[in-house]
Amino acid sequence: MSIHRPALLTDHYELTMVSAALKDGTADRRCVFEVFSRRLPSGRRYGVVAGTARLIELIRDFRFDPAEVEFLLRTGVVDETAAAWLTDYRFTGDVDGYAEGELFFPGSPILTVSGGFAECVVLETLALSVLNHDSAVAAAAARMVTAARGRALIEMGSRRAHEEAAVAAARAAYLAGFRFTSNLAAGARYGIPTAGTAAHAFTLLHDDERAAFASQVATLGKDTTLLVDTYDISQGIRNAIAVAGPELRAVRIDSGDLAVIAQQSRELLDSLGATETKIIVSGDLDEYAIAALAAEPVDMYGAGTAVVTGSGAPTAGLVYKLVEVEGRPVVKRSEHKATIGGRKVAVRRHKPTGTATEEVIVPQGVPDRQPNDRLLQQSYVVAGEPVRLPTLDESREHLRECLISIPWEGLKLSAGDPAVPVTVVPAG
Repeated sequence: MSIHRPALLTDHYELTMVSAALKDGTADRRCVFEVFSRRLPSGRRYGVVAGTARLIELIRDFRFDPAEVEFLLRTGVVDETAAAWLTDYRFTGDVDGYAEGELFFPGSPILTVSGGFAECVVLETLALSVLNHDSAVAAAAARMVTAARGRALIEMGSRRAHEEAAVAAARAAYLAGFRFTSNLAAGARYGIPTAGTAAHAFTLLHDDERAAFASQVATLGKDTTLLVDTYDISQGIRNAIAVAGPELRAVRIDSGDLAVIAQQSRELLDSLGATETKIIVSGDLDEYAIAALAAEPVDMYGAGTAVVTGSGAPTAGLVYKLVEVEGRPVVKRSEHKATIGGRKVAVRRHKPTGTATEEVIVPQGVPDRQPNDRLLQQSYVVAGEPVRLPTLDESREHLRECLISIPWEGLKLSAGDPAVPVTVVPAG
């Protein structure tokens, strides 16, 4: 399901360039732009490509409607020539890139947009807005999935994000391996399994905790989760089992020293005969907090603020740069912001066992392929027409396989070198 995003997401300076290029005759010069990251966020050993399918749908539907064009003309952002060009805008170029769910490293050319200068440059803000947000969330979520060691995670951060960003974040977290989201819009739009339970407000609404639990069980049955820490956690667990019986699906704990409380809660549940009742914990969990609970009897984690804000890295640090004009490589030489000219081709090199050993990038050329190399780019748009996009579940599986392929050191939560070194080699 696609969403119309106003073309006015385009930045003012992008339309300044379009107006000038139309006037001087350079607007249709064949150009190549690339999206890449100069460096990974501090402490990260890999990035995760996410949001590509969303971006391609948005590019397909990217239009300037009459009211938007009138605003731009009235406010002097564009002149009559540029206004006419915007009215007829349709992207007719090509988009290639890494698969959604692919890992990336410093310099990885994760998206390549080629076409006329003007039609490509107006997509910069859109592309970076989508990819920076979704990739940041997916990278944080992937680290949490690794820390959870096979235990399920539910994304529940909608209240900590913009309403549309919340839906995109739920999608990115699911891509990274989260099993559920509490965001119903994400469930409807992307088919993500949804889950949730009552909040403290529901318990406080009733005369006592047992009455609240009884109401919830009467409505939803015993296959529900009761929030047991509104008052006293031990008594809350006793009340939950007294109302629902030992067949209660789960209890949720949202506060306190979770390591100690999880152990005590498991012992209490078992003593009450509720040996199959699961324990779900939540409350400002990030990958480090989840890792710290690895030895505790926790069955599921609920992550909110940390996952939707990238767990300390709210942007993936991606940039959108011009690298080629009419087949000629162009470079930016600014200090600490230099670029490598020319359209790039990238492969991931692997041992026969499947372990990734290197990412090889060749500007304006084709890598010397070895038997276990995997070409990283694929076509997304050809001559303005989108090609088949992988499903969200296919991308989710792709990321799972990528994480298995990197050396185990690359999965550490501590700071260190990128999980896979990147080599840029001359064409040859």
